[in-house]
Amino acid sequence: AFDGWDTHAAEGVTQGRLFSLLGALDGAIAAVETGMGPAWKDTAVAVVTEFGRTAHINGTGGTDHGTGGSMFLAGGALRGGRVAGKWPGIGSGELYQDRDVHATTDFRSVFKGVLAVHLGVPVSLLESRVFPGSAAAEPLDGLVAATRSVA
Repeated sequence: AFDGWDTHAAEGVTQGRLFSLLGALDGAIAAVETGMGPAWKDTAVAVVTEFGRTAHINGTGGTDHGTGGSMFLAGGALRGGRVAGKWPGIGSGELYQDRDVHATTDFRSVFKGVLAVHLGVPVSLLESRVFPGSAAAEPLDGLVAATRSVA
């Protein structure tokens, strides 16, 4: 756990609480990469939040709890350098209730996509034991660089 992300004021772009937290997260992932050495090429790291944030800045220079969230994947085992899933946009008419990013991709789809291909966990096991009742959340394809056969 990496605490302190429930910020609502003075988040900042080049300074402030969110700026500092993102810098610390970047440093933590870099430290894991360095510490893993050659094993980094076989590594997948997921950074996930349990809630989204509003798309627009509030009156105190921060954001409030919202609907759509984000998830970061890092590691040498991944096909990175891009946005995966569906990006709904944040322009006029593109926001949920005119304030939030739409939730478009079930996080279980992301986890299933990584676990099935990277670790070879059968999708049937992911749907019955790891994420029960998640059959509608199809594994997201193309996240992992190397593929393995999945039963």
